[in-house]
Amino acid sequence: METAEFLTTLDREGRLLAAAAAEAGTDAKVPTCPEWQVADLLRHTGAVHRWAAALVADGHTAPRPLGDGPDLAGAELVAWYRDGHRLLVDTLAAAPADLECWTFHPAPCPSPLAFWTRRQAHETAVHRYDAESARGGTASPIPADFAADGIDELLRGFHARPRSRVRTERPRVLRVRAVDAGADAVWTVRLSTEPPVTSRDAAGDAEAELTGPAERLYLALWNRGPVPSVTGDPSLATLWRETSGI
Repeated sequence: METAEFLTTLDREGRLLAAAAAEAGTDAKVPTCPEWQVADLLRHTGAVHRWAAALVADGHTAPRPLGDGPDLAGAELVAWYRDGHRLLVDTLAAAPADLECWTFHPAPCPSPLAFWTRRQAHETAVHRYDAESARGGTASPIPADFAADGIDELLRGFHARPRSRVRTERPRVLRVRAVDAGADAVWTVRLSTEPPVTSRDAAGDAEAELTGPAERLYLALWNRGPVPSVTGDPSLATLWRETSGI
């Protein structure tokens, strides 16, 4: 996907998140994040949006602390979230293609601008799903190509970092395959006592395979739903569910 597509997705997902939050109410429970109410979801996502916007706008080349959300509730908190989302979209839209700023995981990306637009699109999509789970009813669909990209970012980005807790005492191999996102939508995850090493291929044998539509796999790998299908050793799917939280 191109940066412009991610920006369009970020814009849409943030608007959907705000609408679902307003409909659910800020004191509603978030089933996909049991410790949260919608207010916590809005404060977290809104703070992340402002943090990312400042990194891009000011060209920070080192990390900056993530701020806290405000002590607001109801319509005022939803409005605060909407303002931060708009600031982020406008900041990314105005940023130069040769932007230089800090990024934080190694998933393949052509530039810092592409990194932040992609990262915030996925951040917002996952939390939009959370907001819609609080509202109830049918969730908005996630296109297969976007979901497959999110799987790639999660496996080759977040879980390539030293802080990933997905570890095994002996080498194990897990495969992830999206059945509706093209022939290359397959990943081989090599597990050990070190951070996972993921390649986008089906090389070698795997002890377990997680398979299904890209949207459902995306949500499952972010621990927002069950894995559609597991073949082979189910303990590797359990390991992922228990240790992969970001």
